[in-house]
Order: sequence, then structure tokens, then C-alpha cells
Amino acid sequence: MKIITIVGARPQFVKAAALSREIKKYESIEEIIVHTGQHFDDKMSSIFFDEMDIPKPQYNLNINGLSHGAMTGQMLEGIEKILLSEKPDLVLVYGDTNSTLAGALAASKMHIKVAHVEAGLRSFNMEMPEEINRILTDRISSYLFCPTTTAIDNLKNEGFDKFKTKIINSGDVMEDAARFYAKLADEKSNILKQLNLVKGDFLLATIHRAENTDNPQNLKDLVYSLNEIHRTHQVVLPLHPRTRKIIEASGLVTHFTIIDPVGYFDMIQLLKNCSLVITDSGGLQKEAFFFRKFCITTREQTEWVELVDNGYNFIVGTNAQLITQTFNTLLGKSFPEAKNLYGNGEACASICKHLLEI
Repeated sequence: MKIITIVGARPQFVKAAALSREIKKYESIEEIIVHTGQHFDDKMSSIFFDEMDIPKPQYNLNINGLSHGAMTGQMLEGIEKILLSEKPDLVLVYGDTNSTLAGALAASKMHIKVAHVEAGLRSFNMEMPEEINRILTDRISSYLFCPTTTAIDNLKNEGFDKFKTKIINSGDVMEDAARFYAKLADEKSNILKQLNLVKGDFLLATIHRAENTDNPQNLKDLVYSLNEIHRTHQVVLPLHPRTRKIIEASGLVTHFTIIDPVGYFDMIQLLKNCSLVITDSGGLQKEAFFFRKFCITTREQTEWVELVDNGYNFIVGTNAQLITQTFNTLLGKSFPEAKNLYGNGEACASICKHLLEI
């Protein structure tokens, strides 16, 4: 069996690293990795292939820095050419990026089966580009690998069990990755020493969602909140160059610690050793849970409702008062007993088992 795997953004590199390690065990599966180039910054793309021992992409489309339509269109064209040349049996896509949708569209139009890893997630916010991408990708996929029972329920509520699709509760490959690479992070990363950070004495924050970076009021409120918290507890924020430019252009003054984007091992070390996470990232909400850290989510909703329901994650939007109040409530609080929400690190084995049956 020949599989084309489409990647283009940081979370996809992490997921691909975990699943590719499992795929290597099977001689009957040939995997070809296509990198769309969606994240072109070295810290956020090529470094992951080096750090995590992912096979180098056989193809790199180098498509980035464009509008959603232009980016998706160029990816669609580029992936189609590769599919015509390679003639795979299956196209494997991850998550909810433009790369995900482009890969699924190109394959489905050529009548090549699509497998969607992390299927069935919903924020129920159609203003998010990611929500559009994930819904459309699910609809044109033949195999839907769902990370949670909530994701399966979402698909059934939308009638997917009546379509010609196979819905599978595989667990979450992100937990597989976190469990494996956490063992290597101590020897691979010296980020704590570089930044002179003390374990448990800093917060880890991220800002990257368009709903926050492109909304002046939301961005202003987030910067204000992080500045306020930083007055008593150090806040460390890895920041994409694009968001840094927006903050500078907005004239916002930051007092917290801003660093360049980091590789996965550095991020694991920051997660393992921080006291708490404040983020608008979908993936980081789960990773916080994997490393037993409370998470304050600066969005109005989340795809990972089970984290909220079990008291691990707190949705606050960009309300500055609510952010600081939630932080003060959680500071020093013990993390509750962690339930098995994402498959206990067996998702990759489950997915490969089903791939072999295709």
C-alpha cells in the first residue's frame, strides 16, 4: 500500500512524527510525505523533521504567506500533480489546516480514498477557518479517525453514520507523541537554562489564532492580561514573527517574556516545567493535559470539551478580568486525577491496524 501524507503546520509535524514511527514497522506500507510549506519559518517547520526523526518530505511545495483562497488553491494544484505522478492508494491528512483541506480535495476529486486523522472535532464557530476546513475534510473522507467519543458523537449527529465512511475511535496521536518524546526532551533541550527559568516559577502562553491576532480589541485585552499576570509571575510567550509584527504595529507595550518560536522538545520542556498554560491553541490545550497542567483558553469555545467538563481546561475568551481571576483561582491548586480521555498512547497502533485492512 502506498500512502501520501500531507503536512504543513507544526501540529501536523508532531502527529506525523508519531504515526510515521508506527508505520515504519510495516513493510507493506510505503509512506510518502508531502510538505506544503504552510509554516515556512525554520523554527516551526524543518526543525521538527530534524528533531523528531520524521522522514524528510519527498516533496516540498513551499506555498506560504498567501490568503486562504490563494494558498489552498495553489496547494490543491501542487498536490494534484504529485498524486498523478505517485498514484497512491490513500491520502492521509491531519487536523484542520489549509493543507488538510487541499490534500483531501485533491484526492477526492481523483477518486483516491482519504483518511482524516483527528476527525469529528467541532468548535461550532463557522467564523473560524479551521472549522470550515475540518467539516469539509470530514465530508469527503473515507476513513475518519476520531480522537474522542465526543468527536464520534459529533459525526453521528451530523449524519455521517449514514454516509459511505468508516468512523473509528482511534484515540489521539498527540498523546502518543507526548509520551514518547517527553522521554527525550530532557537531553534534547536546554531551553530552561537558556532563558534562566526555574521549574514551576513561570507560565507558558501562546497567541496565534486569527480571531485574536487580527482583532485589535482582543489582542489588546490579551496583552493587557499577560502584562498584569507578569507583574507577579513570569510569563513566557513563544511568538510567531507575524504576530510580533502585529503587536508592534498596534503600538502595544509588552512586559512579559517574548521568545522566538521553539521546536517540539523545547516546547515539551516548557510545558513540563511551567506552572500553568494560557493559550488560544487547540493542540496546546491537550498537551497541557498530557503534562498535567491547568489550561486557560483564550477563546469562546473549544473542540476539546472533555477537558472543560473534567475541570482541566477553562474557557475565558479575551476578557481581561476573567483571565486574571481564573489565573488567581488556579494558582497553587492541585491538578485533579487525570482520566483516560485520548487512548493512553495507543492511537498510532490502532490507526495502522485499520490502514492494513484497507
